[in-house]
Amino acid sequence: MDSKKYTIQKTPFVVPTTDGKLIEEHFGNASHAGALSIAHMIAPAGWSEPFQTPEFDEYTYIIKGKKQFTIAGDVVVLEAGQSIKIEKDTRVQYANPFEEPCEYLAICLPAFSMDLVHREEETE
Repeated sequence: MDSKKYTIQKTPFVVPTTDGKLIEEHFGNASHAGALSIAHMIAPAGWSEPFQTPEFDEYTYIIKGKKQFTIAGDVVVLEAGQSIKIEKDTRVQYANPFEEPCEYLAICLPAFSMDLVHREEETE
């Protein structure tokens, strides 16, 4: 019996979105059950999400472009080659208010789940 000790992901799960953001989950609850999730994302120019207070640590690595984080009242902008860890139970908003798309990797521990993200209702 040939039991491999590795998994190659050639067809990540593309998460359906309504905001123009591309989410390709390579490992996580949507693709492979596991302890963490790894997703490749592209946020279009002008994109933003509502504030959320996740029950997971989130690590973000910027590949191209810039991404804005509003974290407990601080506004942080990361550029290509920079990364950040946001600890669980921290109120945060992710956005790309810039003119170019932002490509990045997101790693969540434990794995991302809508039940754990606690997004706030958007207000106009």
